[in-house]
Amino acid sequence: MIKKLLIILASLIGIVVIGGGAYAYYLYDSVKDTAREIHEPIDPEREATKPRPKVSDEGLEPISILLMGVDERPGDRGRSDTMIVITVNPKKESMYMFNIPRDTRTLIVGRGYQDKINHAYAFGGTKMAVETVENFLDIPIDYYFKVNMQGFKDIVDAVGGVTVKNEFSFTDGGNTFEKGEIHLTGKEALSYVRMRKKDPDGDLGRNERQRQVIKAVIDEGASVSSLTKFDDVLDVISENVKTNMTFEEMTDIQANYKEARKNMKTFEVDATPTYINDIFYFLVSEVERNEISEKLQEHLGMETGGN
Repeated sequence: MIKKLLIILASLIGIVVIGGGAYAYYLYDSVKDTAREIHEPIDPEREATKPRPKVSDEGLEPISILLMGVDERPGDRGRSDTMIVITVNPKKESMYMFNIPRDTRTLIVGRGYQDKINHAYAFGGTKMAVETVENFLDIPIDYYFKVNMQGFKDIVDAVGGVTVKNEFSFTDGGNTFEKGEIHLTGKEALSYVRMRKKDPDGDLGRNERQRQVIKAVIDEGASVSSLTKFDDVLDVISENVKTNMTFEEMTDIQANYKEARKNMKTFEVDATPTYINDIFYFLVSEVERNEISEKLQEHLGMETGGN
């Protein structure tokens, strides 16, 4: 399920550019404080040795982001039931975004055996989840954003709701969603992205609805109208989001990568549903995995070669 993605925070910094005078300074200062609150390195040793991409005016490099939606509760780390990968190429002014199905069977880095990819977070937190995704896709993950499911509806409400284009009518969680363009409150958005069984495309259909809401939240967060909701948005972010992206990186990315948002391409991972020892999995073929890997490597400016 989707969690309020904080590429949002980078987009919200654009509001500071729109604002002026003392209020602009107040917004800037508030975002800076929030960014510091939510900053959480993946692993001190990793962060110290892994080169950071250049995102300032001195040189712009492509970046990759893992967005994880988790359902954490006291005493329970939870699982990353939503895993969305975003790659951004500032020179091409383009962005890729796709879901990794949560039931994808792959090697869990640090465990040495195959399991559902969303179990990596339950086993070893952010570090194991990121490294498992890196191994699965054969690309580095530069940044992560972890969003607690419990706060999802709050971020949608904080930006005044979102508008999406629904492909078919359905009822779920006591809410009815008509076909066509619809406006969603936070509670409605939560039901909209959670529904799976009534979707003819199952998980794939749900993934598409997740991406719809993410894009809508990003667009709302970057709009002028969100100025009046800024404090509410920051409060929700500070309570429900963690990332290894620094405030300085956020401001550089907002300034130098924002045009890529206008050329966002989404795609699905071709996975086959199956049961192994009575446990449901999605299996991704080596051919499919290599094709995705090479596509992402090319977008990130890496030398392609497959797994």
